[in-house]
Amino acid sequence: MSGGASRLSEPEHASDGGSRYRLRDLFTPLDTLLVSGGDPRLALDPEGRVNAYGCAASPEPEIWNFASSTASTISQAAYDRAALAREELMHKCLFDEVEVAFDARCEDMRDELRGHLQLSPRVDVVFSPSGTDSQLHALFLARTILGARPVTIVVGADQTGSGTIHTARGHHFSSMTASGVAVRKDGAVAGLAGASLALPLREAAPGIADADAAVLHAVEATIAQGAPVLLQIMDSSKLGWRAPSAACLDEIARRWPREVQIIVDACQARLGRRRLRSYLDRGYMVLITGSKFFGGPAFSGALLVPKGLSRSLDRGEGIAPGILDYAGRCDWPVAWTALRSRFERRPNFGRWLRWEAALAEIGSYYAVPAVSRAEMLADLGAGIDSMIALSPSLRSVPTPTAITTADADDEEFAQATIFPFTLLRDGKPVSIAETWAVHRALARDMSDEISGSTADREIAAQRCLVGQPVRMERQDETPQAVLRLCVGARLVTEAWSPDTAKARRNVQHVLDRIAHVLVKIELLLDRGAAATVPVKSAFEV
Repeated sequence: MSGGASRLSEPEHASDGGSRYRLRDLFTPLDTLLVSGGDPRLALDPEGRVNAYGCAASPEPEIWNFASSTASTISQAAYDRAALAREELMHKCLFDEVEVAFDARCEDMRDELRGHLQLSPRVDVVFSPSGTDSQLHALFLARTILGARPVTIVVGADQTGSGTIHTARGHHFSSMTASGVAVRKDGAVAGLAGASLALPLREAAPGIADADAAVLHAVEATIAQGAPVLLQIMDSSKLGWRAPSAACLDEIARRWPREVQIIVDACQARLGRRRLRSYLDRGYMVLITGSKFFGGPAFSGALLVPKGLSRSLDRGEGIAPGILDYAGRCDWPVAWTALRSRFERRPNFGRWLRWEAALAEIGSYYAVPAVSRAEMLADLGAGIDSMIALSPSLRSVPTPTAITTADADDEEFAQATIFPFTLLRDGKPVSIAETWAVHRALARDMSDEISGSTADREIAAQRCLVGQPVRMERQDETPQAVLRLCVGARLVTEAWSPDTAKARRNVQHVLDRIAHVLVKIELLLDRGAAATVPVKSAFEV
């Protein structure tokens, strides 16, 4: 595979020779390590040296990033932490086996993540190369919990990762696993394959009034057929939506207490820490990443498992053989001794370093006082809403009231952090193809394609990332694509100052940049310049 998203070495069983081989891998250039141990989405394009989301392996501060719903460029601080972590592990490996030192570091990272998120030490953390891998981990664990092969019901299937359609059924979501094993995309993962049901948020099922009713109907019908349910709920989606409601979840717990295992898709990480704790307290597993809101490099996934569930997990007798290709021993908590013993001693240095980088961002974000975080998210949100409303070429996509209801558990995330919009020309929506073309053009210097004033050319030259287009379908309407401006943790971290006046100036500076991005969109639409960008692009995945 070109570009580096591949296994650095063949897996070795525990031996002195194998340990030396893995230690040698640590001396690989940092940029190469950061895009290793993942699926092909991490591969760097040979020409542009960016991954499938337009992000390089090293910092590019000249690119303005408002794409945290998709992926972010790595910051200098995060890159520096990854470099230091590698040096420290190299030093520890002089005194311990690589696997022993690596295991200890992963345990320290679990403690650090729990600390940042204010989680109980009883919550277990399963690391993975991506949120998509974590979905397979959750399906594997749910089978042990439920004692049978569940039907996966995915709420918000139209607004989650593209791999979910495969992982929900226990199928491979790519042509290669993070461990470097070639597989057939959409082929069954041995021992995990099963049935799934997709519940889109944009359109409820025929005859069902809203998202809650659709979820209850799907769960009831599935259980009536004799199958347990793995219910994947959404908090939040690619458009910032949450479903179903807490009342719906209470009803499910009352009616089917032992037949439904709930897993929360919180991969966007756009939820308050109180809400996160409440999910775990209720016995839900939670999917999270360090690479969306928090702004760590893509990809870094984790599955949070409440202690009540983890007790039964390690006692499971059977194992789906296909899951062995999706995890190594170090991905599982040290306390899960029986389960860990079935997996290879295979440190994933890429996954580890991406999480090191993400933890730098998470720690910096929560170091900002809670009141300041909330104020800055509110100010940025109000400014973005206003600018979208004033633009003749943008139309905001409203959130249906049935999809999300703010409450105290949302904390600063009572404020929207994803701002979806469609593109218009002469008051009419542009095509999906042109929306993708604009998305590609935003990430490029388009000054040579834009004729006009010096100011226009300067605007066109600025490279910027926004959230990838999301396909949106409404009944009896032509499908559209939605672009997204995103507020991520790094915008808050970099804007905050104990000097209130300075913090306000910094927030205004961010809003000025967003205005610049919107003007570039206007220019691209007006001049038709986006059409000059090659159709084949690393960005479209």
